[in-house]
Amino acid sequence: MTAPAETPLPPAYQTLLQLLQTRYSCRAFLPQPLPRSTIERILEAAQRTASWCNAQPWQLTIVSGDALERLRTALLAHVAQAPPAPDLPWPSEYRGVYLQRRRECGWGLYQALGIAKDDRAASQRQAAQNYTMFGAPHVAIVTSDAALGVYGAVDCGAYVANFMLAAHSLGVGSIAQAALAAYPQVLRAELDIGTDRTIVCGISFGLADAQHPANRFRTNRAPFSDCVVWRD
Repeated sequence: MTAPAETPLPPAYQTLLQLLQTRYSCRAFLPQPLPRSTIERILEAAQRTASWCNAQPWQLTIVSGDALERLRTALLAHVAQAPPAPDLPWPSEYRGVYLQRRRECGWGLYQALGIAKDDRAASQRQAAQNYTMFGAPHVAIVTSDAALGVYGAVDCGAYVANFMLAAHSLGVGSIAQAALAAYPQVLRAELDIGTDRTIVCGISFGLADAQHPANRFRTNRAPFSDCVVWRD
């Protein structure tokens, strides 16, 4: 007796799966800015993100041109003399499999860039690239209404994922950056963001520099079976 034929995957699922499998965190950008119409298409798609009670708590400050150059300068100057003070606390620790995945990600990137594991100076220079937005022509600073607390931030996380998928579908590279939220006082001063907004993260975006070795690095994903518990 022959087994039943497997149902073909719907085209929409195949398209979504391809986007998820091919998107990556871009760590080197070409300098030319995107057309405003392209950015607006990304925003239009990401705006469809689901949120608790449809509150849609995300708000973006999109920074380009001279304003972005000023922000880069201010962040680099501040990073050199002050410790991080994010609105949302950093993880208290990475442990177990989460520490393993974090290390694999960092070591894999350094290997792609030719940075030895014990070369602290080179790794620090690479970390500082976060505050240049990796040369991106645009950055979106993502904030949530402070009164919504952690759940507003969770909704913003879903928005960030959809923003990056929409960007990828249009041939635009992007990277979500918690590092940019490390110095909210700089962002508030440079971008006039009020204290009623929680700074969640940044998204640097633009055309990827395909020749840069950082953009040849890819992370792995655990099988979904490692992340699911079934109860029947």
